[in-house]
Amino acid sequence: MLLFKDYLLEAISRKQENEQKGMRIRFVGDMQRIDPELRKLISIVETESNDKVRTNVNLAINYGGIQEITNSVKSLAKKVEKGEISPEDITPDMIAEGLYTGNCPADLIIRPSGEYRLSNFLTWQSAYAEFIFSDILWPDYTVENFNEALHIFEKRNRRFGGV
Repeated sequence: MLLFKDYLLEAISRKQENEQKGMRIRFVGDMQRIDPELRKLISIVETESNDKVRTNVNLAINYGGIQEITNSVKSLAKKVEKGEISPEDITPDMIAEGLYTGNCPADLIIRPSGEYRLSNFLTWQSAYAEFIFSDILWPDYTVENFNEALHIFEKRNRRFGGV
């Protein structure tokens, strides 16, 4: 977490550079178990970039896909309990809205390190995602590797569950 703190402080110090790039930085996950000092830095980074739209960077901290879906469903169950909605009103969009990422699906998931599994990552959002698997470890992943993945992605025929 000390390294994470260093990254947060660096992001704050690079505010002007991030603004020029139109970079929005968001943190997804259960922040309640994160140290209060780190939560404050997370809040600063998010707030300073909240109105940017050109580049979205989502960082998963204390994140689990199953946990994320469970929390969304619990939130809806509380609304049912309060009489705000009925169980019949619940839709997939409502569940998606309660996710850490909001109703934002993943289009492309690059899985580095030679693994062929999701590892509890973006469980809901990946329903119609395209996957690219790579033997390259994430720290060694280059801009060229990323551009190659994008080139492969653009050639895919996406049907979103259709025939």
